[in-house]
Amino acid sequence: MLELTDSHAHIDDASFDADRDAMFTRASQAGVGHIVVPAIDLASWGRIAAICANHPQAHPAYGLHPIYLDQHRPEHIDALITQLQTHPAVAVGEIGLDYFLPELDQQRQREYFQQQLRIACDFDLPVIVHARRAMDEVTSTMRRIGGLRGVVHSFSGSVQQAQQLWDMGFHIGIGGPVTYERAQRLRHIVATMPIERLLLETDAPDQPGAGHRGERNEPARLTDVLGVVAALRGESEASIAQATTANARRLFRFG
Repeated sequence: MLELTDSHAHIDDASFDADRDAMFTRASQAGVGHIVVPAIDLASWGRIAAICANHPQAHPAYGLHPIYLDQHRPEHIDALITQLQTHPAVAVGEIGLDYFLPELDQQRQREYFQQQLRIACDFDLPVIVHARRAMDEVTSTMRRIGGLRGVVHSFSGSVQQAQQLWDMGFHIGIGGPVTYERAQRLRHIVATMPIERLLLETDAPDQPGAGHRGERNEPARLTDVLGVVAALRGESEASIAQATTANARRLFRFG
């Protein structure tokens, strides 16, 4: 069986409360042996820690997501440090900048983002980054702070923006959007990019693939992404699964 890694899935979401164990079973049956579970706010940390403690294939990441800015407080930065000291994690995330939503204060986003990048450096952890309408600033900020590694998840930028990330040693996460035929720019990037910088993800319960529009997404659907990526690159699904799981193991340092 293929061994796959879902590098980004919010399986602590309430939409999984009724069938979370079954969801894990379906993921295992699909070959998804590892699931990275990024946080969105302080309230999500406890849920994620409990889920990952009970399911060895799930790996926690803790952070403060920019979309949930109104829920964050300055003292949550100190709380994040304490959380990482007391609860081992594979990454700091989900963090970043979102300039798509005009109601989100950009300066406050920058402050949280930069503080969390420095925390990742201090703990020698990779970062899981959200960048929407802010790719250039995200990249320049990470370059300026330096000493970072990680993944920009659900990448939707240009070839040039992707190249800048690869030059910094970063990965890009590819999920459901690549399964849509209209995503020509993204498909070109995936077809030609260095395989060692590619991670697969679902972003469950969001971003379902073209064959499941309007449905709740889940890690078992990673096989849909795998199939499209393999076809775009003219490679076997087995080789893509092996490479992307190796990339995830190297980045997140899980067994």
